Amino acid sequence: MFGVCYYPEHWPQSKWQEDAQMMAELGLTYVRIGEFAWSKLEPNPGELNFNWLDEAILTLSNAGLKVVLGTPTATPPKWLIDQHPDILPIDVNSGLVRGFGSRRHYDFSSEIYLRESIRITKALAARYGAHRGVVGWQTDNELCCHDTTLSGSANALRGFQSWCRDRYQSIEQLNSDWGNVFWSMDYRDFSEIELPILAVTETNPAHRLAYRRFSSDQVVNYHNQMIAVIRQHTSTQFITHNFIPMNETGVDNFALAAPLDFTSYDNYPLGRTDLLMSDAPAEQLRRYMRSGHPDFATYYHDQTRGLLNRGFWIMEQQPGPVNWANNNPRPAPGMIRFWTIEAFAQGADCLCYFRWRQAPFAQEQMHAGLLRPDNSKTEAWSEAEQAIAEIARLDLGNQPIPTACVAIITGVEGLWVSDIEKQGQAYDFNSVQFSFYSALRELGVNVDFISIDADFSPYKIVVAPSLPIIDAAFVKKCKESNAQFIFGPRTGSKTSEFGYPQSLPPGLLQSLLPVRVLSVETLRSDCTESLSWNGQIYESCRWREQLDAGDAEVIAQYHNGEPAIVRNGNITYLGTLTNSAFLVDFLQQQCQEGKIETYRFGDDIRVSQRGNLLFAFNYSDQSYELPLTADTILLLGEKNLEPLEIAVWQAPDKTSLLK
Repeated sequence: MFGVCYYPEHWPQSKWQEDAQMMAELGLTYVRIGEFAWSKLEPNPGELNFNWLDEAILTLSNAGLKVVLGTPTATPPKWLIDQHPDILPIDVNSGLVRGFGSRRHYDFSSEIYLRESIRITKALAARYGAHRGVVGWQTDNELCCHDTTLSGSANALRGFQSWCRDRYQSIEQLNSDWGNVFWSMDYRDFSEIELPILAVTETNPAHRLAYRRFSSDQVVNYHNQMIAVIRQHTSTQFITHNFIPMNETGVDNFALAAPLDFTSYDNYPLGRTDLLMSDAPAEQLRRYMRSGHPDFATYYHDQTRGLLNRGFWIMEQQPGPVNWANNNPRPAPGMIRFWTIEAFAQGADCLCYFRWRQAPFAQEQMHAGLLRPDNSKTEAWSEAEQAIAEIARLDLGNQPIPTACVAIITGVEGLWVSDIEKQGQAYDFNSVQFSFYSALRELGVNVDFISIDADFSPYKIVVAPSLPIIDAAFVKKCKESNAQFIFGPRTGSKTSEFGYPQSLPPGLLQSLLPVRVLSVETLRSDCTESLSWNGQIYESCRWREQLDAGDAEVIAQYHNGEPAIVRNGNITYLGTLTNSAFLVDFLQQQCQEGKIETYRFGDDIRVSQRGNLLFAFNYSDQSYELPLTADTILLLGEKNLEPLEIAVWQAPDKTSLLK
């Protein structure tokens, strides 16, 4: 299934019918509209104008298209801000108001904005909740984008004080849990509590963790109330949200996704590659400058699928140069098709291109669409045509979502801890997690992202790259599981209130692994030491723990012979960060021991499996001869996989057709 993001309010009504006909002719089914249109829907307070939206939906519906309607709450109109200026958030780094003139200019702690959001959402849901042309809803747009989770407002302060009162019950308990005796930080009453921002130096990490938890809860509460309003007026239309990654929202995306029918993601491989590789040497970036890194897109596809463990949508797919990265190159020829098929291989049920026509005005006028402002077709048009035909030929709609034998445990608390307590500039939660994922992808292994609360029974290997806060229930599940667990450094290194375990890290995990972390050193990323494993020398870097191995088996050593990686039964603990060469070799050995098939074809070849279809994607600039047996029937592509090309073949009865 395919769709497009369309803004009828940007174009003369005389264009709408032609646009709708062209969409249908391209093979599109869904059209997302309305997510930024509050000022058109309500130009003056209480003056609702749905006439233009009625006509737009009718025009699209008459062309056989199905509408996904966005709630317009990402862009409160000027009159609302003027009436209630305290809707605006306060920047936590400067203390200044983040004003009107762009988008996402609202504070999740504003009760007035919550009330107004419910009001406009209710009006839309009441009018379109049973409309035959509307099949679903998108809540808001990219919640928490532009660092909007945290606010330093008076509204946030009052909300935080109330949240603390509910959580800790007594101020004595809060002072104890936070360790406020340090630096004379004791509070006498909940009304004295400040937000942990704009202080002389670093604020109490327990205070900051509580503030992050509160802020996440505020976003989830806001979102839940929007969903509840829509549900009151429809029982047949779906509700989704177009997520950005958890490392950017700073919010518990699992909780945010829980009430939705399915999740969606906005996929911009080149924009993300440019931002995530901004410090990389030019020769390294140039390798992926026009294709995107081989694992960046799927990293977020798999996280999005994992939020509800079901098929997901790409609500926005990059069609050409974007406007918001540091640098915005054109995709290499064929990449729109490539990214489209890749998304379906990772479990997408539908993909929508952003946007229909490039806007000739305002902030995104340099953002490409399927059409240029003069209505001529961009290169993306023909690639979309090809991809739509190929997806239909592969009958991917009848293939189940990808299944995995390997899971990565992720969660926002790991992000919060590493952000609050850097300890070393080279330690970054997302980079650590990505390094494990990328190594598994290089092995051609399907990966699920799961929460700490998930069921471990479907998996043979469970990897926890950064899990500093664990509880007894988690340890009990690990003990009862038959999976092999691989824990990265910092596991169990903090209590639930950001304290240091008195028994030393890994804290509660010591009941399964008799190990103590005696001390931690952090190094510059370019200052590495050696790591000896399996008769080979690799790198130990950035974060290094001095381990008392106790009775555990030492399976890798530092340069000085001290234990670096230890194992006890089905629990393996890495006391150090390392390089990709080690992770690929080590994880391949773990997969072989677990009888998990791997496809290690090269640095830039990626293999995915969905149902009984195997996909190979060549991100390199060299052709690659796939090691397929002579009787393999290719459904798409060639055995000699050209640069930036795709091959798809069928594995009957789940039997590998690789040599």
